[in-house]
Amino acid sequence: STHLVDSLLALGVKVRTIFAPEHGFRGQADAGQKVADGKDSRTGLPIISLYGSNKKPRPEQLDSVDLVVFDIQDVGARFYTYISTLHYIMEACTEQDKFLVVLDRPNPNGHYVDGPVLDTAYRSFVGMHPVPVVHGMTVGEYARMINGEGWISPKLEMGVVPCTGYSHQTAYELPVKPSPNLPNMRSIYLYPSLCFFEGTVVSVGRGTNTQFQVYGHPESTMGDYTFAPTSMPGAKHPKHKGDTCRGFSLVHLPADSIRAQARLDLAPLIEFYRAFPKQDSFFLPNRFFDLLAGSDQLRKQILAGQSAEAIRKSWQEDLEAFRQMRQPYLLYEE
Repeated sequence: STHLVDSLLALGVKVRTIFAPEHGFRGQADAGQKVADGKDSRTGLPIISLYGSNKKPRPEQLDSVDLVVFDIQDVGARFYTYISTLHYIMEACTEQDKFLVVLDRPNPNGHYVDGPVLDTAYRSFVGMHPVPVVHGMTVGEYARMINGEGWISPKLEMGVVPCTGYSHQTAYELPVKPSPNLPNMRSIYLYPSLCFFEGTVVSVGRGTNTQFQVYGHPESTMGDYTFAPTSMPGAKHPKHKGDTCRGFSLVHLPADSIRAQARLDLAPLIEFYRAFPKQDSFFLPNRFFDLLAGSDQLRKQILAGQSAEAIRKSWQEDLEAFRQMRQPYLLYEE
């Protein structure tokens, strides 16, 4: 229950700089909210934001640093931006000849691999690499893949401190929520499936206490559950703020049963689209959905009326190729 920086300082380690990803150093900023540079109120250490205009440490920001430590709880989805921050830190370290240590952590969604593989023409901060939505790797394994596949150049001198007693089938319950809108294990297991709604007009419960466990829209004719998003820490300006949304709640589902499915569930997305009264405006015009999906294929498949199973079938060849690519970088038993 103690933050790594506080632990290192207590051990006499000379921490010079803190680099903060999306949600800020202590994990309290909104999704997508620009995080400013500043000072940590507890330690007085300078905080350099890596979420905003500066996503990659600049040379002068690494001048006084001998070693960079990456330690953050990921949830195993391609669009969860901590692995994008990892990429940019690795890139900066190799360019500035700094050694990187990744302190590995269990991946709560590390027990399966699923979803469309990203087309690099759709590369963005919510998807930088040709991997599926659920890649089934810890951050340590993922860093080894970034290095080994040549996604940064030249190769980085780095080390991974592995987890003990962990395998990819280990059910690991996060002791601290990894970001403001993933409050519990149910939301973490549902996140890879429900996050697609973020590229649509549908709310996934930001601005409530059941984020990524409910979904709905003010004009929905589906479902018997209602909720009204409000401004709150971690969601100052939630989608459909103040409006009553109608849809579905999944809070009755036991977290363990969601985990046991070990696959993306496209049914909520497809069924909501099919019943939505204004289908032409379902997907946001900014094409954020395509960035989340990793190409425009999934959106076009839904528009064409394809079934979830037909869509899933279209992923399989790419998934098999990815599993083979992934194998050399694994540190833990499958």
